[in-house]
This record gives sequence, C-alpha cells and structure tokens, in this order.
Amino acid sequence: MTVLPTTAYKILGRADWRATLAEGAYDGSAVDLADGYIHLSAADQLEGTAAKHYAGQSDLMLIEVDLTALGEALVWEPSRGGALFPHIYGPLPVAATRGARSLSVTPDGRMILDEA
Repeated sequence: MTVLPTTAYKILGRADWRATLAEGAYDGSAVDLADGYIHLSAADQLEGTAAKHYAGQSDLMLIEVDLTALGEALVWEPSRGGALFPHIYGPLPVAATRGARSLSVTPDGRMILDEA
C-alpha cells in the first residue's frame, strides 16, 4: 500500500495570498476554476510544477497545506506522467495552511525560496 504525504504545496501570486488571508479561503486560480478543483503538488512534484507553470515569475508565495485538514475535499488523482497529485474539490481554507514563504522561479525553472 502506498503511503501518501500529509503535506502538499500550492504556488500563488502574492496578491492572491493576501486576498486569501483576508477572505479566509482560496477559491483557486483561473486554471483551477476551469478544471473544477485546486491543483496542489507533493514535495517531490513541486520543482516540476514550478518549472512548467511558473518559470520566470517572481512575487510568488509557496503555501504549505496540511492535507489531513481537508477531509473528503482532498482527492489524489493521476496527472502529469501518471503520478498521483493532490486535488482539492472546494476552497482551500486558510486554517488548512501551515505557512507561506516568498518564492521566485528562474527562467530555467529553478525555485528560489526566501528564508522563512
């Protein structure tokens, strides 16, 4: 039996994170809304996600999510390369987050995290 992680990550723009803190939950990006769920990445998937979707961007936030706080809204589904990715069907409540760090992604896809 595969043991799934209890922590995953969401990359957001800084303004979206500020709005999430003010509103108490994150409803998702345009891509999330179009797909019908909020995309998250496990730790081992994060670099690939950053390189594919955020290369060359700064003013980002890396949000740590406590998957155990999401209950039945969390579903692990096959995605990129057939790997299981955590998806949230519904909003991401701030109460389910463990922290946030500033993030930028170099044009070649390398993540640069600010020290917490």
